[in-house]
Amino acid sequence: MSGMRARQSMTFSAFQRAALRALAALTMLLATSVRSNFVFDDDPFQPVTQDETVAVGGVVTLTCSVKENDNSSLQWSNTAQQTLYFGEKRALRDNRIQLVKSTGTELIISISDVQLSDDGEYTCSIFTMPVRTARATVTVLGVPGKPVITGFDDPVEEGGKVSLTCTSSGSKPPAKLHWYRDQEEIQGRPDVVESNTDEPTYTVTSELTLTVTRDDNNALIACAVDHPSIANGDKRTEQPLSVLFSPSVSIQPESDLPREGEKFFLQCVGNGNPEPTAFVWRRKDAELPPLAKVDGAFLRFESLNKSDNGVYECEADNGIGMGDIAHTLLVQDPTAMSTSSGVDHAVIGGVVAVIVFIMLCLLIVLGRYLIRHKGTYLTHEAKGSDDAPDADTAIINAEGGHSGVDDKKEYFI
Repeated sequence: MSGMRARQSMTFSAFQRAALRALAALTMLLATSVRSNFVFDDDPFQPVTQDETVAVGGVVTLTCSVKENDNSSLQWSNTAQQTLYFGEKRALRDNRIQLVKSTGTELIISISDVQLSDDGEYTCSIFTMPVRTARATVTVLGVPGKPVITGFDDPVEEGGKVSLTCTSSGSKPPAKLHWYRDQEEIQGRPDVVESNTDEPTYTVTSELTLTVTRDDNNALIACAVDHPSIANGDKRTEQPLSVLFSPSVSIQPESDLPREGEKFFLQCVGNGNPEPTAFVWRRKDAELPPLAKVDGAFLRFESLNKSDNGVYECEADNGIGMGDIAHTLLVQDPTAMSTSSGVDHAVIGGVVAVIVFIMLCLLIVLGRYLIRHKGTYLTHEAKGSDDAPDADTAIINAEGGHSGVDDKKEYFI
């Protein structure tokens, strides 16, 4: 009897173990069904979702839909598996999360003022048998801050080197940095990416080294941030360069026709950074004329004289370097005309000559016309004397007197 009970106990225990194994398998199958994100085309109750990407501070919309519904409710859950909405019912008190639409086959919610903590997988569930789910991954982009350029504090002399560093923080994924000189892109060193502590964002740094020339003075060096979270173009910061260089010098005369007895000046113009402040005037192979006075960048002549002819040199100094230039002064007679005046008079003379020529041609044509018509008149006056029978009749006909002569008439019978 005891042996029989022992066999029954063993049989029951074996049955329990088998039942537990079957229950565990069923549970695993149910769990697999619950966690599956695979969409079966032939399952009208399977929820359908899609992944979304949004920048920090933006709005993301999550849509869950099914083809058919058996009166089961749709539900959205967040990354912590907290229920956000169960049908039309709000489950989590977060004013950023709002219901957009709720029907038997669709549940749409929106999340405003998105934060980095909202990044992750959201689950849509429909409580059928078994429970069906679908997941939507929300990718939150960290917006990079405006780039900061450091390393340029004081002007640099021509031929020197400038090392600039551009830094931008807060991007996710890491941003890309680009360097520009005015509108032309130039290459810097590869970006250096570092993770920020206590938040899933990055700080990106790039360096640029330039050997500057005078052409780089006042040029704008820009660092621009390229990131998918920036909708309209890029964020950039500009840094103007200041390059110190020695002056290039030119001499500008007051006029192109210096005439004897007139006042006149030569101006020394220096283009440098900084602008030159010290000027030295010299006359090549001679002293400056007694009536010539140095006035900073100007050499002034009170009354020009032929003896002032010569080569004048100006030297400009801006503290970085010096530049010089020479100018030849040729004093003209008081009655001399400038080249531009000569050109004007030549043009006027040419126009007058053309007008006179046209008038002469018109007079010649008119004279010939009058002469020809006068000859025709005389010829017509003499016509008729050729047929006169005698001299008296010819004279009368020539004078136009036909009143005393009977017209001859012929009759044919």
